[in-house]
Amino acid sequence: MVKIHEVRAKSVLHKTKIPGEDWVINHYSGCMHGCIYCYARFVCRWRKQNEKWGEFVDVKINAPELIAKESKSKTGSVILCTSADPYQPIERKYQLTRRVLQNLNPKMKLGILTKSDLVLRDVDVFRRFKNCELGLTITTLDENIKKVFEPFSSSSHARLEALKKLKQEGFYTYAFIGPILPYLTDLEEIFREVSPFIDLFMFEDLNLTPAKKEIFEAIKKNFPGLEDKYRNLSKEFWLKKEKEIKGLGKDFNKPIKIYFKHTGSLKFR
Repeated sequence: MVKIHEVRAKSVLHKTKIPGEDWVINHYSGCMHGCIYCYARFVCRWRKQNEKWGEFVDVKINAPELIAKESKSKTGSVILCTSADPYQPIERKYQLTRRVLQNLNPKMKLGILTKSDLVLRDVDVFRRFKNCELGLTITTLDENIKKVFEPFSSSSHARLEALKKLKQEGFYTYAFIGPILPYLTDLEEIFREVSPFIDLFMFEDLNLTPAKKEIFEAIKKNFPGLEDKYRNLSKEFWLKKEKEIKGLGKDFNKPIKIYFKHTGSLKFR
């Protein structure tokens, strides 16, 4: 049971060090998708309530009013969001993402990244922005694997269809393959199936630090044959993945961006 907390925020627009972005809007904190690898679970450290990641969402109900004021004179790029998925299931009720976008300064470059096909609902609002990039996270096209690591998110097929429809609507689209799940993410399959509907591929390696316990429990329970391989992941493994990605990018004639912590390609400003 996910607990929903309606709160009033002092601010929702903040500077960010995410590569390629200037600003971030966090109008939700906590996420119903419950992805076990999510780095954003760090927000649990400062919560007074004894709630685990995936068991709570803070809904900043005054976010639309705040963003109208805070973004009025801002320039640069802005992304939604870093402490939640902007299109997690609770968005169907609150429509907070939609109302934030309706009030956001349309002169800013908008970036959306989600695991939900609910993003299609807001095609009309995206057209407010002259510069808009819409992305779907795809870590695997295997539903059995998806259900283990991203239990309450949209199916991989639904995300693929969302990318297809967004591209048909004329938007710039990208696929975020992150984190890559070692020995489980089929990169060639993703390139083959996703390439027709996107302008760019982005890749991230698996960072075990935020959720090592949860990830190893999932591997042990569902993929026991991979337990030793996960314990022995190395820089060399990720360097080989970088080489594989670059090769596939050439084969499918698609631009790529790689953000690997383990090889040093992930750089913050």
